[in-house]
Amino acid sequence: MLVKAGATGEWKIMETKFAPAERAPELEVVNLYELLSGVPLLDEILGSVPDVLLFLNKHRQIVFANRATFCLLGIEPTTDVLGSRPGEALGCVHATETAGGCGTTETCQTCGAVQAILAAQKGGSDVQECRMAVKDSFEAVDLKVSTVPFEYDGELFTICALQDISHEKRRLALERTFFHDVLNTAGGLRGYTELLLESDPDEVPEVAATVNEISQRLIDEIQNQRSLMAAEADELSPEFTSIRTKEILEELAVAYRHHEVAGGKIITVAADSDDVTLRSDHTLLLRVLGNMVKNALEASSEGETVNLGSKVQNDEVEFWVNNPAVMPREVQLQVFKRSFSTKGSGRGIGTYSIRLLVTKYLSGSVDFESSEGHGTTFRVRLPRGA
Repeated sequence: MLVKAGATGEWKIMETKFAPAERAPELEVVNLYELLSGVPLLDEILGSVPDVLLFLNKHRQIVFANRATFCLLGIEPTTDVLGSRPGEALGCVHATETAGGCGTTETCQTCGAVQAILAAQKGGSDVQECRMAVKDSFEAVDLKVSTVPFEYDGELFTICALQDISHEKRRLALERTFFHDVLNTAGGLRGYTELLLESDPDEVPEVAATVNEISQRLIDEIQNQRSLMAAEADELSPEFTSIRTKEILEELAVAYRHHEVAGGKIITVAADSDDVTLRSDHTLLLRVLGNMVKNALEASSEGETVNLGSKVQNDEVEFWVNNPAVMPREVQLQVFKRSFSTKGSGRGIGTYSIRLLVTKYLSGSVDFESSEGHGTTFRVRLPRGA
């Protein structure tokens, strides 16, 4: 796309994978700011609104902002944000991926903020949710984005209101994910307890073993949620010990072969996995890898195989989990978002918790690839340590 940009309005080539990349020249942005600044009492009225309010031009650039915007940014009111787009002003990690900026990357296709702004530019109001990963911080912000078109003195604007709903999303995740899973597990435990009371003496050991397994699963669910909440609150203190890679992989394979999601599926540990020692937190690592295995099993069909493995690369140990399923592209773009899930609204914390624990507490990295013929492979890379 050939677009004008900059104070001089010079022509530049900018590609986009979603919203138009074109921008207004700096002088045009300033003129719109001065136009809105002249509206009687506008700044005073907007200053009483606690949420962020942005006035955008037809190119999605900020031409006016209320005081709450600058409070969120932690800066004094300034015209420096003029001409930038919302994601650029707020520090979205994707806003600098392309020359076109906010709204022009492939990831922006799933951004509720961009979608709401584009809807308002077509003449309608819209409300969407947006999870924004912020630069220089692992933490992401969940935003409710409301947009409405606005015309003044012959100029068309989009009013964009941003409300931080991060706390609400965490609460919903707790209710829908944690309580859902715990209640399901507790229900199964109760059923087997009743069966135990009615069983013949010869059947008691088998039923008792199942009860013990489900009880442990219930404890694991509670501990997983407890760890996630502590991790988000910076309250986790990892305890690093020596861990053998093959031992932890075999431990995982044994544990999940009897898991309820493994019915009719095969779990194998790659024979060529490197067996080395690394320094890490055993509990957190087991939780991370366990989530990877569980996700792979849930994505697999009966009769399919989930493979686990490890290998050494320079001073790092890589753990990987592969399953035959291929993730749709729209899922790949959102897979690490806290609230995203293919299981239903508000039920996605598995991959989010993997990334949180690995990057913030185990000093590692997480990535994945998914393609026809190779399936989906999630990888965790950790330093070997001393």
